[in-house]
Amino acid sequence: MKVLVVGNGGREHALAWKLGQSTKVDKVFVAPGNAGTAKDAENVDIASTDIPGLIQFAKDQAIDLTVIGPEAPLVLGLADAMEAAGLKVFGPSRAAAELEGSKVFCKNLLRTANIPTANYQTFRSGDDASRYIKDRFSEPNEPVNVVVKADGLAAGKGVIVCDTRSDALEAIDRIASRREFGEAGNELIIEEKLVGQEVSVLAITDGETIVTLPAAQDHKPAHDGDTGPNTGGMGAHCPTPIVDDELMTKIESDVLVPIVHALKRARRPFKGVLYAGLMLTPAGPKVLEFNVRFGDPECQPLLMRLKTDLFDVLEAAADSRLAEMDPLEWDERPSICVVMASEGYPGDYEKGREITGLENADALEDVKVFHAGTVLANNQVVTNGGRVLGITAMGNTISQAKLQAYTAVKEIRWRGAWCRKDISDKALAEN
Repeated sequence: MKVLVVGNGGREHALAWKLGQSTKVDKVFVAPGNAGTAKDAENVDIASTDIPGLIQFAKDQAIDLTVIGPEAPLVLGLADAMEAAGLKVFGPSRAAAELEGSKVFCKNLLRTANIPTANYQTFRSGDDASRYIKDRFSEPNEPVNVVVKADGLAAGKGVIVCDTRSDALEAIDRIASRREFGEAGNELIIEEKLVGQEVSVLAITDGETIVTLPAAQDHKPAHDGDTGPNTGGMGAHCPTPIVDDELMTKIESDVLVPIVHALKRARRPFKGVLYAGLMLTPAGPKVLEFNVRFGDPECQPLLMRLKTDLFDVLEAAADSRLAEMDPLEWDERPSICVVMASEGYPGDYEKGREITGLENADALEDVKVFHAGTVLANNQVVTNGGRVLGITAMGNTISQAKLQAYTAVKEIRWRGAWCRKDISDKALAEN
């Protein structure tokens, strides 16, 4: 079998690496890929949003399954176009992908389906949103405890947590007036700030059967102790002890099953990965957001632990045969992923800085270095993004996995490299 993975991040490297381990898969292509996928698969110089180019390549190479990694091509309708061309694809339709493509659509659907989420208001203009804040809060430093969100795709950065009235007005200005996130700011949401621990629960579904994956915990703020601006994710661990079997059953019954049914009723049947970002509040789990693809960096520690053939799972979902699958098998050992980032991220950063020590890190036991923002230049791996690498390791305990991951991190160098030092500490506190 030939597989095409679409995308160029750490998630896509993990997917290509795991699919390449399948006894059924002879060849894995990645479009456009990165320096890591160039080693574990074969890169194809086609952008992830070049729908005609991807379809032509899949036809020319007789690709048996295309796996779409990032959200942007899904929201553009790549899965629909692939299916229309007679190609087998894993990933939701454009209509179903609006669950991530529009936070306004998502919140309204959650309300319709009676799925627990934060109270919210939607706005089509910055003036209306600012007026809403000013009408309710009079003093600049008055506590507000709200979250301001850009409606569209913003690479995980369009969510701004606000503590004061001034913070909220600044966030509205950034999204709606200064257009820091482009067209993603055409609409915006102001919602109550939920308090608790955040977890990620991913599930693979064919629209009928739901296969829930072990819960993971992402670390979105840039700095230790969950401080600093939001990022696309600075690391993750899997599983997370805060989600036990009883809580997972509740999440399945109160969140995952209702959203699949709601999408079906809305004539947007969902095939692919449903990613529920949840806040575990004193009143129970509430949905922060839905994504329509594997999380990055949650995908990396999840796939490190997966023992079942990933190709079998994704093909069964594409063929609406998930009900025929045996339960997934997992390595019982926990896994963590530490993201190494470029100096300046999540703001501006330089590209093209030479990376050393990758071979030494990869040679460590139970370690895999997944590439995200990298590229080959003159046969040398250099930085090409904000989140550059996802150092992923396993261990008999969370603390052992953390030690192994950070041992690998110490082997890798480039000018300006940095990472959070506390990935998985939340899990250690729970144990």
